Amino acid sequence: MSSKKTIIYDLGGVLIDWNPKYLYRKILDEESQIDWFLENICDMHWNEQQDAGRSLMEGTIEKIKQHPDQAEKIKAYYERWSEMLGGPIGDSVSILKQLKESNKYNLYALTNWSAETFPIAQDRYDFLQWFEGIVVSGVEKMRKPQVEFYQLILERYNIDPSQSLFIDDNLRNVQAAQAHGIDSIHFLSATQLKKELTKREVI
Repeated sequence: MSSKKTIIYDLGGVLIDWNPKYLYRKILDEESQIDWFLENICDMHWNEQQDAGRSLMEGTIEKIKQHPDQAEKIKAYYERWSEMLGGPIGDSVSILKQLKESNKYNLYALTNWSAETFPIAQDRYDFLQWFEGIVVSGVEKMRKPQVEFYQLILERYNIDPSQSLFIDDNLRNVQAAQAHGIDSIHFLSATQLKKELTKREVI
């Protein structure tokens, strides 16, 4: 029998398929152009600053000042952000449903997500209502892998890290949770997640 009482989920890449390429494949002709743009212009470091609480407008203006020749493509990043959502990761959501229906665990989410775009996801995905609490980086103005962000969810919901399990597709975030005393799974696929949960006797 598992000693776990709380399971903390990341959202993007674990339960929700989010990928900027879905949008930029409509804007740019070649995959190499898309890769270059997302690695050199609207890169993940820039996106994470909005996830950490900077306004979308401020982030966009700053980036256009740096790359005025890319202005239209930069503006599209947040103006058409919803087109980056590919839908729920079905098999992974099914596991979440199984955990919810077991009534054995407290379910929470800890997500790096802009406060301005997260409501779009809340409206679109009913399963986000299954969580007892969701801590959003853009709202709190801190993000994974910052120690304070993990501490925030533990304190807010009175969670014992030794009885918790954290699931994230970003190894950096997983390692930070482990350093905080939280058993963690680096999510690679729903099949792999199910094996890891079975090994821990969670399901």
